[in-house]
Amino acid sequence: MERHLRAARLATFAYFVLNGFLMGMWIVHIPTIEQRVGIGHATLGWLLLLLGAGAFGGMQAVGPLTDRFGARTVVPLSAALCSATVALPGLAGNVWTLGAALLALGVGNGCLDVSMNAHAVQVEHAYRRPVMSAFHATFSIGGVFAALVGAGTLGWGWSPATTLSAVAALGLAVSLLAAPLLLASERPPAPDPAAPAATGRRRTPRHIWMLAVLALMIMLGEGVANDWSTLHLRRVLDAPPATAALAYGAFATAMTVGRLLADRFAARYGPTAILRYGASVAALGLAAAALSDWIPLALAGWAVFGAGLSGCVPQLFSAAGHADQDAAGANVSRVAGLGYLGMLAGPAVIGPLTRFVPLDVTFFLPVAFCVVAACSAGIVRPRPHVPGRVELETAG
Repeated sequence: MERHLRAARLATFAYFVLNGFLMGMWIVHIPTIEQRVGIGHATLGWLLLLLGAGAFGGMQAVGPLTDRFGARTVVPLSAALCSATVALPGLAGNVWTLGAALLALGVGNGCLDVSMNAHAVQVEHAYRRPVMSAFHATFSIGGVFAALVGAGTLGWGWSPATTLSAVAALGLAVSLLAAPLLLASERPPAPDPAAPAATGRRRTPRHIWMLAVLALMIMLGEGVANDWSTLHLRRVLDAPPATAALAYGAFATAMTVGRLLADRFAARYGPTAILRYGASVAALGLAAAALSDWIPLALAGWAVFGAGLSGCVPQLFSAAGHADQDAAGANVSRVAGLGYLGMLAGPAVIGPLTRFVPLDVTFFLPVAFCVVAACSAGIVRPRPHVPGRVELETAG
């Protein structure tokens, strides 16, 4: 059983790496595809909303399916869908086909995101110790692989259609090969015949929505770092382009390293401490970056921001998945869905705010959200299971 559990953990790592690699390969080919299709930045911005909409829809649809059919069935199918659809943007010839391709890719990405996180919760439950943060770290490592591979294929003159089709074939192979190693779903206990039958459908508990709101706040900060950290150093501190690029690099590197270490700290100090102190450190780091007029200190601030955020989202996902084993997929889909919206909203919110206040001042919005998350950290404390206690919503 122990060997089977280790194999399931390795398979889960494979799907997280695959997801990061697939989305990273799309990202590194954005400029080439944009030029080939003949669209501008503004049109591309609108098309990326279709990617986000597809991901959100896929997340909400696949959560209940994972609970019904089991992650062992849904994860490989989701990975195969995400792999197949990554080839579509490279084959698109105009704005309409590119829009349809991005919508399909978004659905595949959303399905894989939620289903693999639901299986990660299942693995963590079997291990009886925190392992979630390491899975999220390997997603980032997949993105690094994509950057390296994409740089190589672009340098060799490969077209996006050729590269992304090859990536799709590789992804399909990984999806099939890793599938037998996944854990079978745990069967819920048989209902008590003497207990009254419950009619209606499950209602998402209030504390799951609270976790989802915190995920939105935390991931909004992550979205801000992704899109505005480099511009902050370039426009506010007048750093050279090469130096400005180090801001995102410092953030992403610190986040990846932090996620590799967060499970050990969570096992020793608990998820509440990880969220409380992690969000607090993130708030201090971003505030330092925003207030600093010295480039090295600003870079350090972005790195501290990434280190602080690194363990926060995995604790929220884990808490949602463990809240109810029978509804882990649906609960994770709520938290992941709102969190994803937060990541998309970060750049969208900061941009309009810069019309009224300087860019560095707008960063105090995610700083405030980190403070709220730190103050609300008790929400991830493990909740005692009360048998027979099910929240229902009357049908109709």
